[in-house]
Amino acid sequence: MPSEQLSPWKVRELMTSAIDQLQKKGFDEARLNVELLLSHSLSCKRIHLYTAFDKPLTMREVDEFHVLLDRRLKHEPVQYIIGSTNFMGLELKVDSRVLIPRPETESLVEQVVFGCHELEDASKINIIEIGTGSGNIAIALAKYIKKSLITTIDNSSAALEVAAVNITAQGVASRVTLREIDVFEPVDQLLLRRFDVLVSNPPYVPPDEWEGLRPEVRDYEPRNATADSKDGLEFYRRLVELAPYLLVDEGAMYVEVGFGQAPEVSRLMETGHFSGVSVTQDLQGTNRVVKGRCRAKSRNPVVSN
Repeated sequence: MPSEQLSPWKVRELMTSAIDQLQKKGFDEARLNVELLLSHSLSCKRIHLYTAFDKPLTMREVDEFHVLLDRRLKHEPVQYIIGSTNFMGLELKVDSRVLIPRPETESLVEQVVFGCHELEDASKINIIEIGTGSGNIAIALAKYIKKSLITTIDNSSAALEVAAVNITAQGVASRVTLREIDVFEPVDQLLLRRFDVLVSNPPYVPPDEWEGLRPEVRDYEPRNATADSKDGLEFYRRLVELAPYLLVDEGAMYVEVGFGQAPEVSRLMETGHFSGVSVTQDLQGTNRVVKGRCRAKSRNPVVSN
């Protein structure tokens, strides 16, 4: 068949050409991009590209790769093109319905795992996550905190569909409960129980910074998972308001914050009478995680202003 005819390209030459195209357009990590796209299109592991440098490629294989490369040249994220990403060693499905998990969010998960070591005598650790997305945080916590029971909420039914696939694929469906809830609406359903830990990586990009984001984010990732509608702090105010009604007495809240936001988020928590408020850096040295403990309040109805 014509589609199986050999092309003039071999693996090495195709990679070199594609890397050059991306570099000339100013793309970071051009080699990694090409490795991921080509290994995906050839249905092989990345390492196998280097053991088959001189392998001739068919016209069909070259055409399929160029379709993927063209999408990348238009700044579509690699993770959406190949349909997956890695988070804390877990392979997760992602598409345009969800935010792509970032390496810095691994610092948030690590802090929760470290903090839960203090609760290791408990028979179970109840965790609530606000902002499910792809399910990456909930899944990682279920994997690395064996006694955890996690309720994770999101206001996007589309995101919850993706999370459900990932939760099932990772074998933690018995310990992770998905709920479609908007935290800016009354959350009486959640007030029927108390949690030991609240964790969230909320939208924290201010609207006036949206246009300045990289096109990979601005043009492809869901805006409501990235930016709020006010000043980048809207969700933190709501979390500080809700936490005393959701957590056990002296329960802990952990939140990821954007660049330069740690002082203001810390102030919000301290003003909300949280104790032990502290900030942890990510691996790049950026203040990334703010954590603190709060006193439990009675279960009066809580409605956002």
